[in-house]
Amino acid sequence: MHDFAVSKQTWCNYTIVCGEYRAFAFDYSMWKMFRELRLVGRLTRQRGTIPQMCRLYSSGTNNNDSEPFLSYDKDPAPAFMRDDVQQLLKSITRLELDKVFRKRSVKDNTVEYRFMTDDQLRQELVQSIGHAQQMLQMPPVVQEQQDNCRVISKDGALKAFSTSKFVFTDITYGLKNSQRSIVVRHPDGTLQEAPYETRKRLNQVYFPLTGRSIHQPPMFESVHLQRLLEEGKYEFVLDRACVQFEPYERDYHQITARVYQHINDSRSFDALRSTRHFGPFVFFLAWHRLVDDLLLDMVKKDYLRNAIELIVLYSTLHGTALDEGLKQLVLQPQMPNLFDAPEKSIDEMKQDEQFLAVIEKFVHEHGTKKVQLNLAIQAYREVATEKLQLAQGIRRMHGES
Repeated sequence: MHDFAVSKQTWCNYTIVCGEYRAFAFDYSMWKMFRELRLVGRLTRQRGTIPQMCRLYSSGTNNNDSEPFLSYDKDPAPAFMRDDVQQLLKSITRLELDKVFRKRSVKDNTVEYRFMTDDQLRQELVQSIGHAQQMLQMPPVVQEQQDNCRVISKDGALKAFSTSKFVFTDITYGLKNSQRSIVVRHPDGTLQEAPYETRKRLNQVYFPLTGRSIHQPPMFESVHLQRLLEEGKYEFVLDRACVQFEPYERDYHQITARVYQHINDSRSFDALRSTRHFGPFVFFLAWHRLVDDLLLDMVKKDYLRNAIELIVLYSTLHGTALDEGLKQLVLQPQMPNLFDAPEKSIDEMKQDEQFLAVIEKFVHEHGTKKVQLNLAIQAYREVATEKLQLAQGIRRMHGES
């Protein structure tokens, strides 16, 4: 036997929780209960309590529906979930312990100091890396879900029984929200599966998720969201979006796309680098062929290996030609650089020259900002050549071959 809850929706599309029952059949007792519910609703309206209930259970409206945004033309999940793509995105994210474990505005923000031996410090560092990798787990990138409200039945005998809609919710304990049966009885007698917004609202009413609001928070409205973006609070907005929305909701796609575009336009890549959102951000740019500014930033910051990984990701998503040996090179597992990198060796400098040639070829074939990228590559090559000559001179002075 399943437990069901019945709700009544008034003409203004607000929800009022009315009661619970133990069966899902329209018999005489159900008809009698409906009459009682109508009486309760009439008395409630006379007492003037509906406006307060309406505010409590009204669904939030998105003021950004009319604004265009970059969306995925097909399901990105198969490409995003590939092992090689995940490995590339994790490497591009760059694990930085100082940023992952930075102080945050939370209740418990204490720091613990302990005396350790070298072995204990090494073990603690390994554990910290594992914990940091868990904290950098990326939100999934999936296709936007479309509503498919299947009509279950049409009962003409129930037509004009009520001017309101009745929503039936399966409140059986232990079911996932996506598996829960929620249907709507329309005034014309049609029994139909509930649309997603109704499902989400009622699931939050009966089984609330921590941090999620029944209505959409005002921060996601266009005016407030633009102010947050101008203040550079990208991670805060994305973290809140992950709590409020599911990754397949249109609002989630719209808000994340707007945040990603603002970051790319302002070139504020360090705001998300070494956070759980940097991987989906890079995937978004590579999918929509908007990698020029990020590639330029990587060249300027001497992240040439990340730049090659970005090119490999671009090639994987769009099927462009790429040397297979280079792809295998960047897919080799590499220990994250946790501290300030020492001076590069001569072999690393020579490898960087090979990376520059690959980047230069990519810019020539697929770049949209060729002038800026070529100037950055030329400047990097001049500095790298001087460093290489200096390192070779020092080696000869020490009698090394």
